[in-house]
Amino acid sequence: MRLNDYIAVSGWNFEKVVQDDENDVFYQCRGEVMYDDEHDQMPEPSLWDAAVKLGDILTKDGLDVDVNHSEKGWVEVTINNYKIFR
Repeated sequence: MRLNDYIAVSGWNFEKVVQDDENDVFYQCRGEVMYDDEHDQMPEPSLWDAAVKLGDILTKDGLDVDVNHSEKGWVEVTINNYKIFR
C-alpha cells in the first residue's frame, strides 16, 4: 500500500512524515494554539475532528493508527504498522 504524501480532510492538509528509517511514520497538521479550561494547550476542535476522521479512514484501509496532539497546535496520526503495508 502506498500512502499519499499529503491527504486533505475537512479542509485540513495533513503531511506524511517518515523518520528513523520508516520506524516512525505519521501524518501531521498544525492549527492555531488553543487552551482548555485548565489552560493546557489543545488543538483546534475542527482540526482534531479531521485528525480523528483521517485515523478512521486509515483504519478502514487496514492500518493501525493512533491520533494524538502535541504542543503548539500540532496533531499527529501515527501509523503503527507501516512497515507491514509498505
